[in-house]
Amino acid sequence: MAELASLYAVVRGRVQGVFFRSFVEDWAKALGLTGYVRNLPDGRSVEVKAEGEREKLAQLLEKLRVGPRWAKVERVEAEFGEYAGQFDRFEIRYF
Repeated sequence: MAELASLYAVVRGRVQGVFFRSFVEDWAKALGLTGYVRNLPDGRSVEVKAEGEREKLAQLLEKLRVGPRWAKVERVEAEFGEYAGQFDRFEIRYF
């Protein structure tokens, strides 16, 4: 059985206004993950909280390091944690 885990990441750079949240949502759903992605108030960061199979979370993390075509990812701060089962789907949050 696959190991379940969580991932918390903050992606910094040109990641707002470049469809980064949609990019993350599409990949997370394709990988079968749950959680959310949202812009942070600083205008240069995106927060991602995801849960699911650790291997799939690692794949998502690799995608976060690249981003969509128009993004310029400067830094990704990421931390794996324990699976809590707090989400039933993956979504874009607007707050």
